[in-house]
Amino acid sequence: MSLPATPPLDPEETLGVERAENAIELKEIEGLSQGRIVFRRFVRHKGAMIALAILVLVALLAFTAEGFHPFGIDIPGWWKYNYADIPPIENHTHPTLSLWPFHLGSHPFGQDEIGHDMFAEVMRGAQQSIKIILVVGIVSTVIGSVIGAIAGYYGGVVDGLLMRLTDMFIIVPQLVLAAVIGHYASGGAMTLAFLLGLLYWMSLARLVRGEVLALRSREFVEAAKVAGASDFRIMFKHILPNAAGVIIVSMTLTMAAAILLETSLSYLGLGVQPPDTSLGALMNLYVTAFGTRPWLFWWTGIFIVIIALSVNFIGDGLRDAYDPRQRRLMNRKAKVAQAAGRPMATLADGGTE
Repeated sequence: MSLPATPPLDPEETLGVERAENAIELKEIEGLSQGRIVFRRFVRHKGAMIALAILVLVALLAFTAEGFHPFGIDIPGWWKYNYADIPPIENHTHPTLSLWPFHLGSHPFGQDEIGHDMFAEVMRGAQQSIKIILVVGIVSTVIGSVIGAIAGYYGGVVDGLLMRLTDMFIIVPQLVLAAVIGHYASGGAMTLAFLLGLLYWMSLARLVRGEVLALRSREFVEAAKVAGASDFRIMFKHILPNAAGVIIVSMTLTMAAAILLETSLSYLGLGVQPPDTSLGALMNLYVTAFGTRPWLFWWTGIFIVIIALSVNFIGDGLRDAYDPRQRRLMNRKAKVAQAAGRPMATLADGGTE
């Protein structure tokens, strides 16, 4: 027997529900700073928190298993093989990983035809790819924020020149520029990451310019001018912190795009060069083995998808947390009241269950 359809709410009832939801949220965040409000909204975004946990686990696995060398300090990993080691071939190069009962074995991701341990190579590739997207995100964010702030604050000729420069970079296909940069980036993964960061600042510059144009006439900016603050202090101390939402969200989306660009370049042989490696370089190296030894290709692709999706979901969570126009889900009390058929206005007016 089918249940009777729920009649739709009329406009007045819908407006009442929205007002009740807003009242509930305002009561919850009363007295909190903007940073704490954003943090509360972010940690309640289930997709973003799951993605953040997965990304942290992947980063911890990659950096602890393979080890890393910050500032010349050698920190060895817990995995017994290095990505450059060539141990004897076991199990006919097939993966030794068993999910039930759980067992890693000597080569959980298998080996290539030479004998390289794929687990070590994938961990090294994930490590390098994570470092690349972090550098790309930081470099592009700094450049875009500075150019956008200067253009929006001064306006006029300065704005026109900087925006025309931005347009010149936008009209050139990024993959073509990245391919040229990758061809001449012989200094390793970090040099490639820094140069790729020079390609992703244009969208952020336009977004920051728009925010600064809207903020430069606000009362707190006028008060800072009256107090004698310099233009540099006004831009970077007063205006840009109020545009932090746009900047942070754009940074996460840039990082998600950067790993795909790095993968594309490495797949074309223009990214990270041997003897080092990255996830894209591994895909390029083992693409011909897809039909005979697909595990050489699978694990690399899985980690690329995991990292890219995780960063994207984190960006979505930050966007929802910073944007006050995003509609919030009702809290548990509101849901209980609605399920019981009680009017939402009761809760909005301070009533209790």
